[in-house]
Amino acid sequence: MSATTRNQVFTAVHTVGGLLPADMLLRISEGKDVPGSKPADYGLPSSRSVRDEAERSWEYLKPLWRELRKHLPEDRQTGLPATDPTGRAGADWLAPLWRELGFGRLTPIGTDGVTADSDTEKRFEVSHRWQHALIHQVAWNANLDKRPGGAGTMPPQSMLQECLNRTEAHLWGILTNGRQIRLLRDSSALATASYVEFDLEAIFDGELFSEFVLLYRLLHVSRFEVAEDAAPSTCWLEKWRTEAIAQGTRALDQLRKGVQRAITTLGTGFLKHPENRELRESLEVKTFHYALLRLVYRLLFLFVAEDREVLLSPSAGETAKERYAAYFSSARLRRHAQRRRGTAHGDLYQALRFVLSGLGNDDGLLELGLPGLGGIFDDTEADKVLHGLSLSNEPLLEAVRALSIVRDTSSKRNRVVDYRHLDAEELGSIYESLLELVPKHNATERTFELVELAGNARKTTGSYYTPSSLIECLLDSALDPVIDDAVKRGEIRATRSGQPDARDAIVEELLSLTVCDPACGSGHFLVAAARRIAKRVAAVREQNPEPTIDAVRHALHEVVARCIYGVDLNPMAVELAKVSLWLEALEPGKPLGFLDAHV
Repeated sequence: MSATTRNQVFTAVHTVGGLLPADMLLRISEGKDVPGSKPADYGLPSSRSVRDEAERSWEYLKPLWRELRKHLPEDRQTGLPATDPTGRAGADWLAPLWRELGFGRLTPIGTDGVTADSDTEKRFEVSHRWQHALIHQVAWNANLDKRPGGAGTMPPQSMLQECLNRTEAHLWGILTNGRQIRLLRDSSALATASYVEFDLEAIFDGELFSEFVLLYRLLHVSRFEVAEDAAPSTCWLEKWRTEAIAQGTRALDQLRKGVQRAITTLGTGFLKHPENRELRESLEVKTFHYALLRLVYRLLFLFVAEDREVLLSPSAGETAKERYAAYFSSARLRRHAQRRRGTAHGDLYQALRFVLSGLGNDDGLLELGLPGLGGIFDDTEADKVLHGLSLSNEPLLEAVRALSIVRDTSSKRNRVVDYRHLDAEELGSIYESLLELVPKHNATERTFELVELAGNARKTTGSYYTPSSLIECLLDSALDPVIDDAVKRGEIRATRSGQPDARDAIVEELLSLTVCDPACGSGHFLVAAARRIAKRVAAVREQNPEPTIDAVRHALHEVVARCIYGVDLNPMAVELAKVSLWLEALEPGKPLGFLDAHV
């Protein structure tokens, strides 16, 4: 899978690391439900809409782009961009683009660069700035994620990111080679890169005006502007990011309720189906509840893995992939749920069972490109209560709707859940909320629901979810010193053995670390620890304090497989911890069972 995750709404806009989620970008693009979107906020007269102004800029820039492409064509044999020895892209393309976005002439920073706050010897060769925003332009043919000059240099993305992380005065930055343009922010707390990228080639070659409107709204100078002596955090971009975080919290609260509603709906749907007489006659409520919980978490896993494009086997043929997408995918099921109420037929549940049993089969389901994942998909004693049951399309679609659409209470709009970016923290908080509920069955009405009761599972099993802020503090004090010691041991080992390059020895020491959580819950702490170790492994390998996404992801595979261990009294928590770690390591086609001995 590409390191850059493709936005589902836009084709030429990519959001990485959740800097501004896809849903927020859509709201910014529409100029709805977000503050700072009026013409006056962009310095325009009230008679001009922001979209009108963007269209004027679009018409001005299009011929400049066409002219530039004539002079800097791609190499037809290699597909690589042309070299630009005269700097034409900067003068004839980027300078007009900055003018249209309201920046005017940028301030060159010069050869001294930007100095790190804590180390006056450390300098970053950023090309330009505008107030607190850093704007770094590189050559037309430069790759934003590769070293420009071999050993000793840093990829432009890593260099600008580290500069933002190590300077208090600079919060937001823009990076561009003229073909792509990225928006970055200080992200020193994150283990992976985080940015929004616009593919200028796709936008201008493909005449994607609506995506240019988003670029205009997001990168306009007014988004970075702050009052004199005001902190960089008072700019509109920062307000939007804060709003996106608050929106995500609201959406998560709604998703928790959605998961609860899905379990209730499925339980009642099974109980009311005329063919499930045996279930009604011999119902064991706790067993039934646990089986429903497993079914819903299988659905959540399916949504996340599918939206991240890591579900299907890498060796699957195109026919199998197309068959899965057209007839069996959860994306198809979610589209149905958005458009239809559903009928008494049971074909959708039969198709879903087919997929779930395939994922639990050792050999997978080759006809659909599905690997045998095992783990949470393994058919166990806990699942027997659901064997042979029928379920109508109506309750299934209602449950899927509850899992895939949330109501944003502030804007009073329905929003599709962004499963591509759902992480271990969110899985964990959903898990916590379910522990506070107990099942209640009404045999007469044939209903099943979850209610809050004193002495619930959370209190009786001592299960409490640990928030991210606390985990980060714990990792700062407990794990970081251990990582630093491992690096020193590697350096000493390399010196003693006469190795000129200590990197291999340091990496081996890091991968020999053991992290064990004796009450791992859904794996939130383990995932955060794995990210920290993986970032350091990647940083050592690349000799780059802000390693590239691909390097971190590759290291995560190794760290999860070698360093991470967990234990929990709750069997569902163990399954969820494995799911969280598997989703983090992103190894398409590899069974979940590879973590069985660790968690």
